[in-house]
Amino acid sequence: MAKANRLTTRKIDRIATPGTYGDGNTLFLKVRNDGNGGRGSAQWVQILKIDGKRYERGLGGYPIVTLEEARQVAFDNRRKAKHGENPFEKPAPAVATLAPTFKDAMEAVIAIQRGDWRNGKSEKQWRASLNAYAVPKLGRKRVDAIQTADVLAVLNPIWNAKRETASRVKQRISAIMDWAIAQGHRQDNPVAAVDRVLPKSRNGRKHHRAVPFAEVADAIAAVRDSKAHLATKLAFEFLVLTAARSGEVRMATWDEIDWEKDVWRIPAERMKAKVEHVVPLCEQAYDVLMQARDEYGNSGLIFPSPSRKALSDNTVSKLLRENGVDGVPHGFRSSFRDWAAENGWERDIAESALAHTIKNAVEAAYHRTSYLEKRRRMMAQWAEFCLPD
Repeated sequence: MAKANRLTTRKIDRIATPGTYGDGNTLFLKVRNDGNGGRGSAQWVQILKIDGKRYERGLGGYPIVTLEEARQVAFDNRRKAKHGENPFEKPAPAVATLAPTFKDAMEAVIAIQRGDWRNGKSEKQWRASLNAYAVPKLGRKRVDAIQTADVLAVLNPIWNAKRETASRVKQRISAIMDWAIAQGHRQDNPVAAVDRVLPKSRNGRKHHRAVPFAEVADAIAAVRDSKAHLATKLAFEFLVLTAARSGEVRMATWDEIDWEKDVWRIPAERMKAKVEHVVPLCEQAYDVLMQARDEYGNSGLIFPSPSRKALSDNTVSKLLRENGVDGVPHGFRSSFRDWAAENGWERDIAESALAHTIKNAVEAAYHRTSYLEKRRRMMAQWAEFCLPD
């Protein structure tokens, strides 16, 4: 395989479609389906012919096993095969070495990942979800003894009621099992068969994928660090801070900003309910607007594409996919709604912020007036949560 076509860490991190991707020299990366047609966990595989017989062996999961580490292991195996050895014939160890428990393996994986996490939130999320659901059932089991049925025993009780949480628990168990493979404690990942057993959907309605609100700050950080078009990055951040719909942000123009009253007035014709929506602007949202004004001027579209036209919805969605954010633009409204509920904000205030239709005309008018200042305080707290620095 030509050097230009070999994998790089950047290419791997941008893979969005399940499949098998070759690196050359007998090394491949197999990306599993996440159950919804998107990217799931990824596993290094080496396919090697020895004495005319084809061998396929897992070398561990990415990113726990890095690209360079996988290449080195594959190279060592090829060298052994060239000299008449079979690296896939596992010799019986002189002294049996016990595999660690799931709990100990979890600690080892967290220690490895800690260097890549931007702050302590990711570690807290890992520990909270695994300690709540996986450790009670798997914690004392050795990693080489865990079977698919054990993983299903963890996921089945929460799969329909807490799908997002269950999916993340599944991904984290899979990462720990990949570590066990890389350490030589087992040959397979018991999570691999889970997707074929668990139901694909709770009902016929398709929901927008939403990032758990605890991970929104990480999503913003990932987008900020990307090399995407500045207007696309700013549009995404403004979308999160205002809890607005993608189209409302992408089509926003400077004449909709009321600088005197510190609000963004979205005209009725651009709203789903065909009623003007007034959005209070927090300090962080103002910062986004100032960056956009400095870069693109203060007339026309606030967040123009490189061709000075409106950004497409697919452009913002692609931005998230390419930077490892497991959600869609509209899903961040759900993230905001869950945060508001968890932090004690009244349902009517949160619903008003989302511009959800209120059937009673008198009540709707009341929400648009009396709730504005309460919403301003709520959105300021949401911004502080999303951008803690």
